Amino acid sequence: MGLFDFFKKKESTPQEQQALDTGLEKTKDSFLSKISKAIAGKSTVDDDVLDELEEILVTSDVGVTTTLKIIERVQERVARDKYVSTTELNTLLRDEIQQLLAENNSNDFNNFEYGNHKPYVIMVVGVNGVGKTTTIGKLAHQLKQAGSKVVLGAADTFRAAAVDQIQLWGDRVGVRVVAQPMGSDPASVAYDTLRSAVANGEDVAIIDTAGRLHNKVGLMNELTKIKNVMQKVIPGAPHEILLVLDASTGQNAIEQCKQFTQATDVNALALTKLDGTAKGGVVIGISDQFKIPVKYIGVGEGMNDLQLFDRKGFVDSLFKK
Repeated sequence: MGLFDFFKKKESTPQEQQALDTGLEKTKDSFLSKISKAIAGKSTVDDDVLDELEEILVTSDVGVTTTLKIIERVQERVARDKYVSTTELNTLLRDEIQQLLAENNSNDFNNFEYGNHKPYVIMVVGVNGVGKTTTIGKLAHQLKQAGSKVVLGAADTFRAAAVDQIQLWGDRVGVRVVAQPMGSDPASVAYDTLRSAVANGEDVAIIDTAGRLHNKVGLMNELTKIKNVMQKVIPGAPHEILLVLDASTGQNAIEQCKQFTQATDVNALALTKLDGTAKGGVVIGISDQFKIPVKYIGVGEGMNDLQLFDRKGFVDSLFKK
């Protein structure tokens, strides 16, 4: 299987589905138990149930704006169907959330064609501590498993541990790492990485960047400089600017998304640590608010626990009893 095949959406294997179900357990248990309490003793979806549902969605970190959209859709369905029993509520809610995700991710994995560029350049952004380096390592592993030659660029040169971490992942996965001493110019590392990727005929170059949100202007200037330097080697690079967010931080992840999307042209999202949180609803809120495709989700510690995001599989798993 080549790079192109890997990024065309493939059906989830039973193991991947199991990992997703397990990873979303905390969110699902919290979500479904709250809904069960809200509808206890009621036979129809009335205003009281809708008010409770609104509170449940907000406290599951779906976000106020997105919650109001979902409630409005449910109200329309209830009005149209005249009578909706509480037993139908889960199915109705699942359908509406899936539809919302479908609208927000019109360029979902079914349409992305990564095979048109070689090397395909991914610039990874995000604050420290969100699982950025781990996501890079796991993505490199998945790509290598798919038969692609991958190189990593250690352009987070401001944090001593960052270069070491990338090199550890490179050794673990068995992919080449381009690095310079701590304090080097990040754009210089990115430039070297791309030149060597072209020279070595590599399929994918993944560039790490510093995870600082010291101020938006500084961040914007730094990321713009890295992009400009990369374009001297490969016009149009980076092809993907991947923002990594920690799902367990809930609304804070939404704030980080706001900051980074203002600083650079983020066109893909990875949400990590879904297995450690009951805040998995943030995936729905971020997708709706920013209209940027969620491309990867982290559902565990294992090398294969970075999954391609499948909106139907995700929502089905969330409502699985």
